[in-house]
Amino acid sequence: MVDAARAFSIVVVTVWHWTLSVIHRTADGSLAMPNPIDAVPGGWLATWVLQIMPVFFLVGGYANLAGWQRVQASGGSGAAFVGVRLRRLLVPTLLWAAVWLAAELVAALLPGPHRWVWEWFPGFLVPLWFLGVYGLLIAAVPVTARVHARFGVGALVGLAGLIAVGDVLHRAADVAWAAWVTTAAVWLFCHQLGYVWRTHRVGARPPGQRLGVAAVGLLALVALTMIAGYPRPMVATVGEPDSNMFPTNAAIAALAVFQLGLLGLIAPAASRLLRRAAVWKLVVAVNLVAITVFLWHMTALLVVVLAYEGLGHTLLSHPTGEWWGQRWLWLLAPAIVLAALVAAFGRVEIAARRPHRQDR
Repeated sequence: MVDAARAFSIVVVTVWHWTLSVIHRTADGSLAMPNPIDAVPGGWLATWVLQIMPVFFLVGGYANLAGWQRVQASGGSGAAFVGVRLRRLLVPTLLWAAVWLAAELVAALLPGPHRWVWEWFPGFLVPLWFLGVYGLLIAAVPVTARVHARFGVGALVGLAGLIAVGDVLHRAADVAWAAWVTTAAVWLFCHQLGYVWRTHRVGARPPGQRLGVAAVGLLALVALTMIAGYPRPMVATVGEPDSNMFPTNAAIAALAVFQLGLLGLIAPAASRLLRRAAVWKLVVAVNLVAITVFLWHMTALLVVVLAYEGLGHTLLSHPTGEWWGQRWLWLLAPAIVLAALVAAFGRVEIAARRPHRQDR
């Protein structure tokens, strides 16, 4: 179930960025990519399921605790655990950065003016915030796992209190630094919630308990968005001055609880589905190159954008009927490019996953 949730999250993020981004040129020639949620009545509700970033951290917490427990059982060290996990993350990331930097340096040496890609397409950097935060959480596992072992759900309660105080300071007292403390606490909360998922086997609990977890998260979301004034969409949206994601606030923590409950509710049906060999092989295949897909999916999108414009087409700046009618193209074309990129670079991630002699 955990592997399936990870694979599903990668697919959702990728498809969302490709098909639900109104990618267009701004006045200065930069590429912007707002989503069309504001143009879809009730579209914000879909983000309560499809804003999948909390699931990444839930899965990460579950998997990291499982790995840490194996290391402890075998007598391994915390440093070895962190080194192995960071290698899996950093090796494909450094390759991606090296390829992009080399391409940019070549472009800078060519005649004519040059703008660095991050100046005109900041969306290309989307994967880096997640990888940076997740890398820090991996480094903290030897500490956070011990905190969980000692306090269990109490650690979540403490983090929830810190998030609440941080949001009050930021939203009510306009204390700017409190927003970033809250951001860190929210993603740590999501990761620790993954620990609870594993320790308390949420997916195997009686249906009433699984439903209760989802209900607590849902009620918190409703209270925050309908009463406390938090934005209803869980993604940044045109016309909405605030965002729950940047900086991250209590609504995302509530969303993580709600989504954990949903994962628990579908766990029995998902387990039956995953017993099918074809489905399980697909999940394994996606997970083998998950970081590669995450890193390169925006590059695939950019390649298609440049090809689309090179063929004389103009990017649409609003989600018109014509824009909706093109969604098949913006799913199929980047998928073809991404398949080629994964074929070229995915083997590096697969190699990084193999245990080295010193890890055994």
